[in-house]
Amino acid sequence: MPSNRPVVLVTGAARRIGRAIALDLATHGWDLAVHHRSSAVDAAATAEMARAAGARAEVLAADLADEAACAALVPAVLRAFGRVDAVVNNASVFEHDTVADFSYAAMDRAWRANTAPAIVLARALHACVTAAGHPAGRGCVVNILDQKLWNPNPDHLSYTLSKAALEAANTLLAQALAPALRVCGVAPGVTLHSGDMNDAEFAASHRMTPLQRSSTPDDVARSVRFLLDSPAVTGTTLLVDGGQHLQAQARDVMFLARASQGS
Repeated sequence: MPSNRPVVLVTGAARRIGRAIALDLATHGWDLAVHHRSSAVDAAATAEMARAAGARAEVLAADLADEAACAALVPAVLRAFGRVDAVVNNASVFEHDTVADFSYAAMDRAWRANTAPAIVLARALHACVTAAGHPAGRGCVVNILDQKLWNPNPDHLSYTLSKAALEAANTLLAQALAPALRVCGVAPGVTLHSGDMNDAEFAASHRMTPLQRSSTPDDVARSVRFLLDSPAVTGTTLLVDGGQHLQAQARDVMFLARASQGS
């Protein structure tokens, strides 16, 4: 049965930043739909931690690259909880390619994981909050972007293009789905290890900002919660990166850090 607690779907909530976002919201009054694609054990652990924090939590599996499975996800949340108020689009793929080895297949994988699902899920959420008669601005989508869009370099080409399309979708969806739904973004900097980055490379990357520290999972989670709780904010993005976007970098920080470590 529906409760008075709002319900949020967090995609890719099994591990890493998705888990941090989910658990932060669980401790601040939200019930959780914990999405995963193939990390069932980790997703179940996230749900258990959320329940220990006082939230209701259910685990839902879906391959977001499958359009039908993606479209069915928000209705599944509604059936499980009796309501759905917000979606955090965190799940993504992060593969390295460049102009030299770009392919249609790489771009398709990035688009299907990083861009198209956010549009399908926003549309489905809009239908739910409209049917429920929520007050204007009550429903919200938060898309996890990347400071790289404000500090571009040609590494991770397909990933960057897909996130750039998602940032543009923030504006278009905020226009199309108002007043029932707000659409915002959070753009982290270096937050966790990625690829084959070692500890020394991560530490060096994390310091490559004006504040000499980039974002943490908790920083990202607090920013997501701020946007969910801010009914006058839509169509904009918070850059949560220690100021990394303020300084031009010719390559991805992983490669710059690797060079600085002499490896």
